Amino acid sequence: MTDDLQPGAEPLDSAQAAGSAAPALRAGYQSVGDRLEQEKRSVRILMRVVRFLFLVMLVTVTTLTVGSRTDRVEEFTPATVIAIVLSTLAVGVIVLAVDYLTPNKRLASTVAVYLGICVGLLGALAVAKLIDVIAQAWGLLGAQTQPNPYIELAKVVIGIVLCYLAVSFVLTTKDDFRLVIPYVEFAKQVRGTRPMVLDTSVLIDGRIEAMVQSGFVDAPLVIPLFVVEELQALSDSSDRLKRARGRRGLDVIARLQSQGNVDVSIESFDVPGHAVDKKLVDLANLQQMRILTTDFNLVKVARINGATALNLNDLAAGLKTAVVPGEVMHVDIVKRGENEGQGVGYMPDGTMVVVEQAIEHLGHGVDVVVTNSVQTSAGRLVFARVARLDDMQAETEARVEDSAAGAARAATAQPRYTGPVRRENPVNPRRNPRR
Repeated sequence: MTDDLQPGAEPLDSAQAAGSAAPALRAGYQSVGDRLEQEKRSVRILMRVVRFLFLVMLVTVTTLTVGSRTDRVEEFTPATVIAIVLSTLAVGVIVLAVDYLTPNKRLASTVAVYLGICVGLLGALAVAKLIDVIAQAWGLLGAQTQPNPYIELAKVVIGIVLCYLAVSFVLTTKDDFRLVIPYVEFAKQVRGTRPMVLDTSVLIDGRIEAMVQSGFVDAPLVIPLFVVEELQALSDSSDRLKRARGRRGLDVIARLQSQGNVDVSIESFDVPGHAVDKKLVDLANLQQMRILTTDFNLVKVARINGATALNLNDLAAGLKTAVVPGEVMHVDIVKRGENEGQGVGYMPDGTMVVVEQAIEHLGHGVDVVVTNSVQTSAGRLVFARVARLDDMQAETEARVEDSAAGAARAATAQPRYTGPVRRENPVNPRRNPRR
């Protein structure tokens, strides 16, 4: 390491190295948020261009259409042009205002509005025909050859009312379409593997990355934008621990996106509310997703609200190595226990082992014999005692019995047959051997 330093250069200590590497690490951790901000900025610029072109085309087409219908040039005065342009701009501004006031648009809502307008227009057409039939039958038109303006006004008003009612009805019931036939209902179904939506805790935990690398996760992973924003807020916190947790979560997102084993997407959802847990539960119910988390309380709330939630800690607890009483294992005693003489060690999977009368082995490894195993809410707890010589001999004999040498020894130790010798093919004395 020192050979790479230039002559005259002083080596940096750990604090200076950490301080110099902090901006680079921060830039790497914020790459996901910066990418999302760049995408938002590009979309905003594109929408401004589209809105400007919309106004230009609207004014141009309207002006040229009105000008082509004018018989004389004298009628198409500058005042007329200004009036046409201003009125067209007013209509365009109203349309753009409606578009600006509804930033979070959904395809389902757009289709619902279109369907409601179509149903309203069909209803208005049917009502207009009915009004004409009633007017002719009752003689309301009389000898008039021109349409009655009041009747035409009634048709227009009824059409507008029907369109409004149809759009309002479809928008409020778009998620629950029912047929008129009893006991028949259209239900939203998701084909294939249901996606898993990741929350903040499972991203900070980081074990999801190893699961994806091992190939055990084949479902699409969805990371809501509000989860990324929460991690961004944690990474900008003044608390050192919170800042480290937020950066770790953003780093896990960046590494998940770089892997090709599974589809990972960051999506923006229009979910009401401010609490992230409530948004996750509502999103899982609306989009038919599964929540992957390490938060026990979130799992409880999700199951109460009818959403599917998977706890990564439950999977980790189920994959821990099973131990039985009498099994001998090697454990490093790392600290004192609560009771006198107890020592505490840990198995490779993190399971705590409480060893009786092991305080003298503190800081060293020792062979122990499992006496009991208890499953608690915080995980599994194993109780053991220091192994004696007879325990080690019994363990060695058990291993030999389970090995190939033990199987061969058991086969050769079978009791021998001491009865009369049995011939495989006895000769029948009545049979002629020449035949």
